[in-house]
Amino acid sequence: MKNTRKHRSAFHTIMVCLMMSMLVVSISGCDEDDEVADIVNAPAATDNVPKYIFFFIGDGMASPQVNLTQAALDDPHFRRVNGAITLGALSLDQFPVAGMATTHAENQYITGSAAAATALACGEKTTIGTISMNPAHTLPFKTIAEMAKEKGMKVGIVSSVSIDHATPACFYAHETSRGNYYEIASQMDDSGFDYFGGGYVKENAADIENQMDAAGYTRVSTLGGLRGVPVGQKCWATTDVYDGKALNYEIDRIGTSEISLAQFTQEGIRLLDNDDKGFFMMVEAGKVDWACHANDAVSATHDMVAFDDAIAIAVDFYNQHPDETLIVVTGDHECGGLTLGFAVTGYKNTFELLKYQKTSFKKFDYSAAADFDQALAIMTEKFGLGDTTLDPGLELTARDSIRLEDAYNRSMGGAPSPDPTDDFLKYGWYDPFTVTITHILNEKAGIAWTSYSHTGVPVPVYAMGAGADLFSGSYDNTDVAKKIMTAAELK
Repeated sequence: MKNTRKHRSAFHTIMVCLMMSMLVVSISGCDEDDEVADIVNAPAATDNVPKYIFFFIGDGMASPQVNLTQAALDDPHFRRVNGAITLGALSLDQFPVAGMATTHAENQYITGSAAAATALACGEKTTIGTISMNPAHTLPFKTIAEMAKEKGMKVGIVSSVSIDHATPACFYAHETSRGNYYEIASQMDDSGFDYFGGGYVKENAADIENQMDAAGYTRVSTLGGLRGVPVGQKCWATTDVYDGKALNYEIDRIGTSEISLAQFTQEGIRLLDNDDKGFFMMVEAGKVDWACHANDAVSATHDMVAFDDAIAIAVDFYNQHPDETLIVVTGDHECGGLTLGFAVTGYKNTFELLKYQKTSFKKFDYSAAADFDQALAIMTEKFGLGDTTLDPGLELTARDSIRLEDAYNRSMGGAPSPDPTDDFLKYGWYDPFTVTITHILNEKAGIAWTSYSHTGVPVPVYAMGAGADLFSGSYDNTDVAKKIMTAAELK
């Protein structure tokens, strides 16, 4: 009986190997199947020590944000203004290695950006609100950016939100509280990092500028100025001050001369790629998180596209240096409890409705409306809701109209809710009329939200290039940093 099992096992093994061989021959000879060709030609991982390291962090990004962006870009008219580097399939879709990471903080299951960024930057758990220090606030953790600098690599930090915000801060600063913006920004010049790009600083800007000037940084605030910075010169590149000292939401930026996240990334490469020891660059898409806090799926998706455009710049660089480059992409946590599905639409989605939103929740302005009907007209112009000539799916139901009028009255200070808890469940911290508009458009598209805050779901991790094989499987967010340290021999 045992011998029979052995014979069966051997036969099974032979058959599996034969089928795998036939499959390999079939795939390699299939020129017409684009999907298969993409898999076969995907950039391979190598065992080399990377000379160039890109670390992309989508703040508030988990699988739902990625999947929604893929779905939205399936409609070629989603991005209404030309300028996207990628339109359709995401650059992320090219990555040959993927994993999944848990995100909990030291003292809380649902993490915050500071604790999550500390894990990603240092490979260590800490408490909510702490910037790259131990939970007791007695010991600074060394970051992978600092390790790269000690190794002789050039270092760049880029973010679409203020450069003293939690995620970028965790790569160059060490503070007991993420709210210590001045103390955080004051550590930029002390870091000696070569390039800071993106948002501005929140507090004592003149003093921070003086510190950066004294440390030899060239300060620029336009794309032309950034492109004019000499290679090898330390640089702090920002843009005109917008929302919260951050870049504008991408949906509001496209079609303007404002510097994009991709351009900050591209110019960063130019400035950092001038040394035999290579460089490390962290790039954060911080406003994905902000849009998800507000439950604005369309704005979040446009910022995901901007993030992917920046990733595409790194992939282009990888294609020129395939044996020396490592690209890692992940999120710090999910935000908003985004789900691709809604009770009323059941198994159906109409993502094509998303393309009719023309502005972010932040830029939506109905202050000129004299009454509810005028506010509805402005809503229709900016979000498409109610205009069935664009799409029958945009029709407002009687329930939609009741929700909108109630929210408008709340925004105008009328019809006070008897239960403030119920008010928060409907609107969170946001303008009632505006958030109700985004909720109704999202729901018609088959999208829903569970929160105005972070959630505890795992986040995806993508990797490409030298050392990428380390990033497959399931692990904790602290392991992402540890894997980068191992791949790049930073310890």
